[in-house]
Amino acid sequence: MDETLNGIWDRVRRRHLFPELPAPRYVRGESRVGLDIKDKRISISQDFVEQMSGKLNAEKVIEGLLDHAVSHYLYCPWDLSTHLKLYSEAKRVLKDKKLARKGADYFMDVVADTFCVSHKETPLPSLYRHLDKGFFDHVIHALLQRIWGMDLGAKGHGDISRKLSRLPYLDRTSWPKSIRQFCGALQPLLEMEKAYLAGSDPPNPMGRHTLGQYSSEEIEEGLKELAIDADTPGEFKDIIHDFEDEIRDLPGLSQLAIGIGAGRSLDANLLYYMKLAENYALPIRRKPMEKNGALYPHHHHPWESSQPYQDVDPWTSFGKILPGITQTWQRHEGEVFGREEGVPDCILIIDSSASMTNPKQELSYAVLGAACAGDAYLRNNARVAVYNFSDADAGGRKILHYGQSRMEMYRAICHYFGGGTRLRVESIESLQKDNRPDIFLITDMQITNLQMLIQYFNDSKNRVTAVHVGDNVHVQKFRRSMNLNKNVGIYAVEQKSDIPRIVLGKIQEFLYSDQS
Repeated sequence: MDETLNGIWDRVRRRHLFPELPAPRYVRGESRVGLDIKDKRISISQDFVEQMSGKLNAEKVIEGLLDHAVSHYLYCPWDLSTHLKLYSEAKRVLKDKKLARKGADYFMDVVADTFCVSHKETPLPSLYRHLDKGFFDHVIHALLQRIWGMDLGAKGHGDISRKLSRLPYLDRTSWPKSIRQFCGALQPLLEMEKAYLAGSDPPNPMGRHTLGQYSSEEIEEGLKELAIDADTPGEFKDIIHDFEDEIRDLPGLSQLAIGIGAGRSLDANLLYYMKLAENYALPIRRKPMEKNGALYPHHHHPWESSQPYQDVDPWTSFGKILPGITQTWQRHEGEVFGREEGVPDCILIIDSSASMTNPKQELSYAVLGAACAGDAYLRNNARVAVYNFSDADAGGRKILHYGQSRMEMYRAICHYFGGGTRLRVESIESLQKDNRPDIFLITDMQITNLQMLIQYFNDSKNRVTAVHVGDNVHVQKFRRSMNLNKNVGIYAVEQKSDIPRIVLGKIQEFLYSDQS
């Protein structure tokens, strides 16, 4: 059996121009499900093949399943980002997690198999013709029958299959709109099936689409793209919680799990800002080259009679001292790696008072700005401290001392007090060090003791970047007071795209400037 599988796999790989996939394998499992994909490895259900072999040649069954799996890998969904986007669009329409996953699964099947049938010689139509059909399978087969122009043995559902056959399934740019229309048209039937089956969920005979088919690196990249596409933290959180069981214990994400044992859940709020900030990461700086004053032979140059003899190279001059034949060394000053330009530590001061956005409900420019700034310093091997303030005198403050734990930094900056707006300059002073760390302040400037902060910055020798959210009389007062202070840069944030431009632009200026 394994020998047969390997022979069919060679044929399928050649047909699809040798995709970078490992050899498939047989597994024993649920008889109705034909295949499963985990970490890019295709698993063919031996039970399914044996069950189908009474209706169709076993080799055709295996070949059709492999064509189906490879088409998913090569065309749709292609990667996790596309998978999550399609699921997100399906859930916008269907609202329910199970219905959305089923709607997205069938849409991806229609796209992948239509692509394969339209471009390759494949036994997929024969496989579909002989499949045992569940309630919803009849609808999908009627649709495929109409799109492919082949008899798949489907009866009925003419109106809905006619309507759905008009969608441009092979136009990748139209997939978000197409899947919304696909799920909208199928919603009554999906809900009818759900009610009729009373909670049971028969699998798609061609297999489920899970996050298990992606590597941990692909999942990390997919989460970054999901974060930047999400309009709000809540939208990101809804998608993450639907796939939580599949991503919770991935390397690098396990620290985000809250709770114990089966009750553990991801802190999707922290994950959202972490992945969003990663889209704006700065590269790590390299050491500069410095002149060391020493001269060394660099290249040959024809000797002239006016030049000294000590640089003559006898080995390339054939032992002769003649202009045009004798070669002399041209010397250049040497370069070595000089001292590493130090990246200073940083104090992040973030306002989480009631006048600031709650980062759990809407995108907080303050949290995103602080996250981008902190990430940039950590990536350059500096340490970060956090002073999160609201009404500090009433206990509304959180201080994180210097460290390099990205997780602890995010926990500190994502904490939301929602009270008054008063800080303590003593708290900032407690984080000062001899080498004068940089300071990043993120606030709307509606601070009750703003004059005290202005005086502190005027007396400070630290490099300060003050990013204000919105504009008001307090902002204008701060700007006027800092106008002549060259070590303080002030920037306004009006939209999400301002964050990387302002915050990272200033950090890059700091990190690439003279540290002396």
